[in-house]
Amino acid sequence: MLRFFAIRLGRALLTIVLVVTFAFVVLRLSGDPAITIMSPEAPPEALAAFRQAWGLDQPIWIQYLRYFGAIFQGELGQSMRDGRPAIVLVAERIPATLALTIPAFLLKIGLGIPAGVYAALHRNSWTDRAVMAGAVAGFTVPSFVLGLILVLVFAVQLGWLPSGGQDSWRSAILPIITMALGGAGVLARFTRSAMLEVLGQPFIRTASAKGVPWPQVVRGHALPNAAIPTVTIVGFMVGSLIAGAVVVESVFSWPGVGRLLVVAVANRDLAVVQCILLAVASTMVISNLTVDLLYGVLDPRLRARTS
Repeated sequence: MLRFFAIRLGRALLTIVLVVTFAFVVLRLSGDPAITIMSPEAPPEALAAFRQAWGLDQPIWIQYLRYFGAIFQGELGQSMRDGRPAIVLVAERIPATLALTIPAFLLKIGLGIPAGVYAALHRNSWTDRAVMAGAVAGFTVPSFVLGLILVLVFAVQLGWLPSGGQDSWRSAILPIITMALGGAGVLARFTRSAMLEVLGQPFIRTASAKGVPWPQVVRGHALPNAAIPTVTIVGFMVGSLIAGAVVVESVFSWPGVGRLLVVAVANRDLAVVQCILLAVASTMVISNLTVDLLYGVLDPRLRARTS
């Protein structure tokens, strides 16, 4: 088990390093922060002084080494826009993002898994087709399109809910629904496939042949085995909570981490962008690592292959 954990941890750390390195290089090749922040009409002396003050006049490999050295010291840089630490700016926005992502995640689970199980138990019926049609619509429609449709119907036409902002709890309803529907559709299809695969296994037929009541077969045999592969997609959704909020927060003008990322990218605020990407990468990697370890606990054969 220790070897299994060490291998997964090593892969997780390598993934974070690769993501941070890729983001670091791309951000510095995508444009000059000095021109973006100070304007192209700024005097050359002012632009040169700005680059020198932020270390942008150094070769990229020196900037890279300094950046990683600062990370190991717990320093993630300062915002070029207002001079405050990037980690402070991000931390201020996290509660607003969690206020959307956690309810949306719970709604995904509450809608997607029961819908997938129901569709599998009623395979090829009209209800199965209806559930799967709704699931396909949920995850194929882009989130910004779905958000605009919800705003048009419930905010503009009916006037039931606010169209954006963070004025009250009612302002969070449309963003939460927008984030939840796509993930619920994915979960429904994935759960249905997993359930159908398990229901076709010999041990299910054996249990039925022995006279075990069908509800007990489903609860005691089908659901536990179908839940194992479903852990993968659930873990991925946990890891992508922050990343999935970028578009939705922009559509609904929600002051969270996702909207901060959009503004920071537009302003070439390198430290803020890098801090958010590091947080997103760490969240996804930790989530996937947890899923891998959970698989190792649930299925000892996985540990045996790595030993």
